[in-house]
Amino acid sequence: MLTIAIGAPAISGFIATIEAKLQGRRGPRILQPYFDLSKMFRKESLAPSGAGPIFLIAPILSLACYLTVPMLIPVLTTYPLPLADMGDILGGGFLLAFGSFLASAAAAETGDPYAQLGASRAKSFGAITEPVLLMVFFTVAAITATDSPFALAATVRSGPEQIVRPAHLLATFALFMAILFETARIPIETHTGTIELGMIETARSFEHSGPYLALLHWGSMIKQLVLFTILLNIFAAPWGLSAGTAPLPVIGAACALLTKAAVLGVLIMCIDNSFAKLRLFKITEFVAAAFLLSVFAVCTLFLGGS
Repeated sequence: MLTIAIGAPAISGFIATIEAKLQGRRGPRILQPYFDLSKMFRKESLAPSGAGPIFLIAPILSLACYLTVPMLIPVLTTYPLPLADMGDILGGGFLLAFGSFLASAAAAETGDPYAQLGASRAKSFGAITEPVLLMVFFTVAAITATDSPFALAATVRSGPEQIVRPAHLLATFALFMAILFETARIPIETHTGTIELGMIETARSFEHSGPYLALLHWGSMIKQLVLFTILLNIFAAPWGLSAGTAPLPVIGAACALLTKAAVLGVLIMCIDNSFAKLRLFKITEFVAAAFLLSVFAVCTLFLGGS
């Protein structure tokens, strides 16, 4: 959990720096997200008139949801940690969705039209994205006969033939497409965009300030690294994890995770900057394609294609 919480701003800063270089700009420092969070934590918090308690509680609960997921998935070790039994990969998916719902609920309480617009869009599109994650996780359960993410990671590590199985490849690509949308990288607006016609993530935090805004931004970075970890350490590259509790292998696993996440982040950033943005209503077609891949993964599995 600490690795995700501390490393998430570094991954976001690294991606922003490389993205700026790619666009010919000087760009921020890699550690800039830490400085931004520190500055926001020192500022005063203001709440809109008429906002209810959810406006203030939601950023804290949302961050708690995101920080719970790393205790359920293989982040640094190949074996489950003591608290991993309190949930499975499906429970992790529900926690991520609930954290996003809380952020949207807080935005809806502000009365600000832009914040409510972002919240409405986030939940509308989330309703069609969450079935993709559920189908991917169902495929995982069908392959391993268990819903434990550690079991799937062990299955993938057992041999190179496991990672090229048709069902596994289809589920992995469907999850990758879902991550592109969940991290606001594609297809309708840049992740930092503030244009009304396209903004979703940036609109939800318009009325928050001070420590509560810092928690929302920090939670967004943590959610991104958690999704990267699920894709890397369960589906695509579950190597570099520590098999014991000795300090050096655990530190090596943390470095390996951050390195893999940085490479994946740069890949997603290159896709984001290479593709033309789609119109807002096209997002349903993008997510529908991801859902279709996840359905194909399940069908392939049950039709004997494994």
